Amino acid sequence: MRKYDANAIEKLQKGVSIIENNGIPVILKPSPGEERPGYLDPMELSLMGDHWAGRQNGEEPAEMPPMEVLIPIMRENMGFPNINLNTVEIHTKYEEITESGNTVGLWRYYPRKSEKNRKRPALVFFHGGGWIGGSVYTVENVCKLIAELADAVVFNVDYSLAPEKPFPNGLNDNYYAVKHVYDHAEAYGIDPEKISVAGDSAGGNYAAAVCLKAKDEGTPKIAMQVLIYPSVTKADAKVKGYEWSEDFFEVSEEHKGIIKNGLLSLGKPSKFEENLFLRAYISNEEDIYNPYVSPMLAESHAGLPKAILVGAEFDGLRIHTEFYAKQLQEAGVDTTCIRYKGMTHAFIDKLGFVPQSEDLCIEIANAIRKL
Repeated sequence: MRKYDANAIEKLQKGVSIIENNGIPVILKPSPGEERPGYLDPMELSLMGDHWAGRQNGEEPAEMPPMEVLIPIMRENMGFPNINLNTVEIHTKYEEITESGNTVGLWRYYPRKSEKNRKRPALVFFHGGGWIGGSVYTVENVCKLIAELADAVVFNVDYSLAPEKPFPNGLNDNYYAVKHVYDHAEAYGIDPEKISVAGDSAGGNYAAAVCLKAKDEGTPKIAMQVLIYPSVTKADAKVKGYEWSEDFFEVSEEHKGIIKNGLLSLGKPSKFEENLFLRAYISNEEDIYNPYVSPMLAESHAGLPKAILVGAEFDGLRIHTEFYAKQLQEAGVDTTCIRYKGMTHAFIDKLGFVPQSEDLCIEIANAIRKL
C-alpha cells in the first residue's frame, strides 16, 4: 500500500510549470508537500533518517576505508525497500545471455492479459549503483509497474559490476542485451521499431552510452532513451560551456547543512586519482574522455534516439542531466527535460514511499505508449 495520498500524484501530473535553464525548457514537477523554494520534499526528508541529521550538525564523514572493504559495504547498503503497485498479474521470466562474452541475467516482465499481442513496445532497463553495485531487484517493482502502465515488455539487465569486471564489460553487457532483444523481437512478441532503453544514475550513463554505441554500430535500432539523473561526464572531463557549481542550486538555510554535506557531491568535478569508484570502473585515466564513459564528450549527438532526461532538484547530477538535455536538443534530438522539485538522488528506488517515483513511472509509460 502506498505511503502517500493518491492526490499527490494528481498534483504532480497537473501542477507542472515550465522554466528555462541554460537555454532549454525544463518541466518543473512540484513538491506536493512543500511550496517554499530551497526546501527538501517532506516525504523525502523523512526517509533520510539519523544519518542525514548527523551531517546537518556539521559532522564530517569518517575516513574512507580501503576499496576492498568499502565496496562490499556499499553494495550491501545500496537501494531502498519499495512497494509493488501493480494491479494486474505480471508474468516474470528469466534467462541468461552470453553475446557480450559474459553470462548476463536478463529478467523480463509483462502483463499476462496482453500476452497474445505480438507487437508490444519494449523497454530495456539498466539499474544504478555507481558501476560497482546496485541490483536488478531494487528496480524490479519499477519495471513491473511500467510494464503494466505501458502494456509493454520490460527487460531488466543484471550486468557485470566493477572492479571484478571493469569497463567496458558492463557497457558491452548492456549493449548486447539490447541487441539481443532487438534481434529476437519476434520471439518476445515485441515491435522492433518500439524498443526503448532507460537507466538511473550509472544506469543512465549506460543508457546514454548504449545509444551512442548503437548509432556507431548501426544496430540495434533504439526508439527512445530515458536517462534518469544520469552521470554523463567523469572526473574533471568536460566540454566547452559546461560548468558545475553549488551556486546553481537554490538552498534554504534550514536545509543547507543536509543538502550541501553530501547530496550535491555526486557529479561534482574531481581528480581521477581522488575518485575511488571511478578508479574501480576504469583503469586508464584517459578513458574519462571516452564518450562511452563520458557521453557528454561525444563528437556528435545528432541522430540519437528521442530522449527524456529526468533530474532531482537537490542532486549534483542535475547539472549533468540538464546540460546533456541541452546538448541533445542542440543536436536536433527530440528532447524532454524534467526536474522534480525537492527531490534527491535515487528517488525512483522509493516506489510507494514517495509519489514522485510513481509519477515518473507514469511519465515513462505514457512516452512508451506514444511511440
